[in-house]
Amino acid sequence: MPIASPPDAPHLSDYAHDWALVDVETSGLVARRDRVLSIAVLTFGPDGVQTGEYATLLNPGCDPGPVHVHGLTAERLSGAPTFEQVAGRIGALLQDRVMVAHNAQFDYDFLAHEFARARLYLPVAQRLCTLALNRRVEPPVAGFSLAALAEYYGVPQTSAHDALDDTRVLAGIFRSSLAEAARLGVPLPLVACPPRQNAQFAPKQPRTPCAYRNPGRPAPGEPLVQGMKIAVTGETATSRAELVARAVDAGLNIMSSVSRHTGVLVTNDSASGSAKARRAVAEGVTIVDERTFLKLLTDVRPGTPHEGPTRGKPPVAERPAVPAAPSTVIAPPAPAPAEVPVPAPAEVPARGRAAASYTARPFGRRRVLVLGGTHEEASAVRARVVELGGAAAINLSAGVTDVVLLPGGEFDRRMARVTALGLPVHPQDWLGTPVAEPTEALAENGAVAEVLSRGGVIDLPTAGQWHVAASWAQRADCEIDVVAFVLDEDEQVSCDEDFVFYGAPESPDGSVRLRCDGPTEQSVAVDLAALPPAAHRIAVAAAIDGAETFGSVGAVQVVLAPGVDAPAVAQATLDAATSERTLLLAEIYRRGPRWRFRAVGQGYDHDLEALVRGYGVEVE
Repeated sequence: MPIASPPDAPHLSDYAHDWALVDVETSGLVARRDRVLSIAVLTFGPDGVQTGEYATLLNPGCDPGPVHVHGLTAERLSGAPTFEQVAGRIGALLQDRVMVAHNAQFDYDFLAHEFARARLYLPVAQRLCTLALNRRVEPPVAGFSLAALAEYYGVPQTSAHDALDDTRVLAGIFRSSLAEAARLGVPLPLVACPPRQNAQFAPKQPRTPCAYRNPGRPAPGEPLVQGMKIAVTGETATSRAELVARAVDAGLNIMSSVSRHTGVLVTNDSASGSAKARRAVAEGVTIVDERTFLKLLTDVRPGTPHEGPTRGKPPVAERPAVPAAPSTVIAPPAPAPAEVPVPAPAEVPARGRAAASYTARPFGRRRVLVLGGTHEEASAVRARVVELGGAAAINLSAGVTDVVLLPGGEFDRRMARVTALGLPVHPQDWLGTPVAEPTEALAENGAVAEVLSRGGVIDLPTAGQWHVAASWAQRADCEIDVVAFVLDEDEQVSCDEDFVFYGAPESPDGSVRLRCDGPTEQSVAVDLAALPPAAHRIAVAAAIDGAETFGSVGAVQVVLAPGVDAPAVAQATLDAATSERTLLLAEIYRRGPRWRFRAVGQGYDHDLEALVRGYGVEVE
């Protein structure tokens, strides 16, 4: 049976590729450290006919990890080939095909590291994630796990966490979801794979975070204090590694760059003209030579430990904040100075306190797509939908219940699909008319995510793993990058590596990771339990690469979920105004013993570099 076969789907060639469906079982979750224990690959032609199948156990040469999950004991794997012995055969199956997997970045990262260890090139130029595909299609399911989708699409599953059976189940899910994507006209979330074929692209080894708060700069003639940020530039008589080690042992925080929060720059040539020396002079940072610094290391005064999660002071959000714009048209905020941390909008009551009941509002469980109009007009309509208790959609999916048509919307390319699907199309004044909830069948998809407006806040029930996903309408004239910052009590990064972006997609301890799920969807995974004590806030932002603005891109949808394939617990549709090039999307932050999530939606005219500098990261 062809993988994509709806007879009435136009442009079917857009959904026809040579495919390689992959599943791996691993000894852990960290690709740079853990190993692949088993792998299965099924290949299909553009017509959807299966052309090959390969599966094997692998001897990882290490502890197999959670046997209770995958059932692969060391004894069972002892006679299996190593990855190096089968890498050539696996590479041949992947060559010139789109790699497909459920949570594809996970499988891809593990394969990239295994091929790098084997000193071979991973021949994958594009990948497709069936999680991302189904988030676009949006079938009425509570979550997007392999088991949940298999049940919905009627695909039998006999042996969970068996690579070959999981890949066969994946084939059935992929066939159905691809056909549904073709029916809806949903573009495939194909990802051009980054150059991860070499070990040099593996994330850096974790560094020990400084246990003390930054006390600022030393006064003239005063000793150093634990927690001070120290940078080093130029040649030193003491090896750099030894100098850093001695400073860390003394409780100082070694930085790779200079910012306004740096306490001391160590250099034997302050007139060298290096970027660090120039910045230190401009910021008035204390500059000492190596000999003086070594002397200061002998008498470092005790510092103030970072506050733990149960003793945290109220976060910066509790200070006077920039109020949210009215719920109709969001006015453009004033551009923030490049060196000032981005303020948060005013907080609204947390979920479960004064928030109105979601299902009691007139629009109930409706999901409304707005077509046409200017950006400001469409933004106002989406805000009104949220006020009425509905959710604002930014793409056509199976979850859309209604369409509001503004002037010019009749020429939107999606209108043909809307008509074919028989979706109700309404004029703008429909928003002022009380309406009943849609049919009960629509409510059978399990939990409903809390719909947050700009500035909306909910408490997080657990301090485990959370995923903040951002998505937007597909465009060919610009690219959008999602980034994250791990911030301390001073709203600054503790080290440059706490800036997570496409070039460094993982924080030093692995607690914050960037995931690329498609050309219009990126997410940030945060393991709250693994964050260093200094971390009080994780800020998630987006920036446009190019001359376009978020006014031309349109709305950005943000979804919060307690797992990569778990049901969403909160969602917000954020509309920037006209000229913003960076957009602070959301925050996860401490408040006393709890963690909270806030939908921010604060846009700025400056570029990503200015935003990065504002959080204390030096860009060279």
